[in-house]
Amino acid sequence: MSDARSLIARIRAGGGVSADEARWFGAGLNGREITDAQAGAFAMAVCLNGLGPQARVGLTEGMRDSGDVLSWDLPGPVLDKHSTGGVGDPVSLLLAPALAACGAFVPMISGRGLGHTGGTLDKLEAIPGYVCEVGPSRLDHVVRNAGCAIVGPTGRVAPSDKRLYAIRDVTATVESIDLITASILSKKLAAGLGGLVLDVKTGSGAFMENMEDATALAEALVSVANDAGCATSALITDMSQPLADAAGNAVEIRAVMEALTNPKAQRRLREVTVTLGGVLLADAGLASDVQDGAEEIAAALSSGQAAEGFARMVAAMGGPEDFLESWQRLLPEANVLREVTLGCAGCITAMDTRALGEVVVHLGGGRLRDGDRIDPAVGLSGIARLGARVEARTPVAMVHASDEQKADWAVKAVRAAMTLGTARPDAIPLIHAKVPA
Repeated sequence: MSDARSLIARIRAGGGVSADEARWFGAGLNGREITDAQAGAFAMAVCLNGLGPQARVGLTEGMRDSGDVLSWDLPGPVLDKHSTGGVGDPVSLLLAPALAACGAFVPMISGRGLGHTGGTLDKLEAIPGYVCEVGPSRLDHVVRNAGCAIVGPTGRVAPSDKRLYAIRDVTATVESIDLITASILSKKLAAGLGGLVLDVKTGSGAFMENMEDATALAEALVSVANDAGCATSALITDMSQPLADAAGNAVEIRAVMEALTNPKAQRRLREVTVTLGGVLLADAGLASDVQDGAEEIAAALSSGQAAEGFARMVAAMGGPEDFLESWQRLLPEANVLREVTLGCAGCITAMDTRALGEVVVHLGGGRLRDGDRIDPAVGLSGIARLGARVEARTPVAMVHASDEQKADWAVKAVRAAMTLGTARPDAIPLIHAKVPA
């Protein structure tokens, strides 16, 4: 018979646990057998010593089975995408409606901000009226009629993950490959998917900053998901700078709407969206190959079909009926706007993207403690790109803050996160690798 105390002790000592024991713990996070203190101790022990491949699968399956596992009867494949977390990374909000426009159905169960990274649900809740927490019947209705729905893990879908996710955020245990894998895949597998593509980030704004760690995470995710019966591929993409030119909640929704309505806007964001979508459509048999799939996603974006699909989803989830036409005046705006300049000329040679994410968190756009309320209006916009040449008074970002004191602090923090040099740095590929190759 398993018990949390002895299981935690063995992981802490480096002895490991079996798949069945890890499965028991994953399911037990949804009950009274495991206290918050034990859940935090478990997360720390796993972060320090790991679980191993089989226990990793067991933990994922236990968390998946802690609530409902959805099943679907739809006239097309049920597909999804997930990112391991980045700064200025709202790809999901473009890709879900684009996939729906290409014949897929997308029940995307997403999360909130974690550490320095933004949360998809927090971004969507910047839209007036958008309700992320829905039950399975409502989810089925929205997916069936709008083609996609981006929602939170309710008490009936992977509830163990919801609990552990919040504990990881406030116990400095976010970076563990085992816990990231179990968190992502428990929600995704509970959604009853037929196919999944993963966006694994690497660079200064990623949890896995180097390629070695990012590759290990991508391989773990792909292996566990495929072992659990969900056809899965992963791309390793760059996070050495924010993907969009904005980081925050409402400011990222603005970037999304720009990308959905203007083919020339937010090109890096659109490129990652198109590439991920191409892989997923090809894996699902909705495209002949990855290139054909990418062209279909690009067409859905350029034609306006994805924008219309996003607006249908917003309305179906309680948001404004006219969001596509009125988004510019409907999104919340911060009290204080402040340009950031660097005070001297040069070329931006490096960027501490994690630090930029922390600026957003400390402005109120993320959580320092479990239960903190989000300020949807704060963040950064107009973030300059690596390699950009600037003069002393060239704006490199715009701070959106709730008051003057926070704006003053944020300006200094953004300046400190950017490195100027004389020579333009070598270009960093946006897409580093595919797993499997």
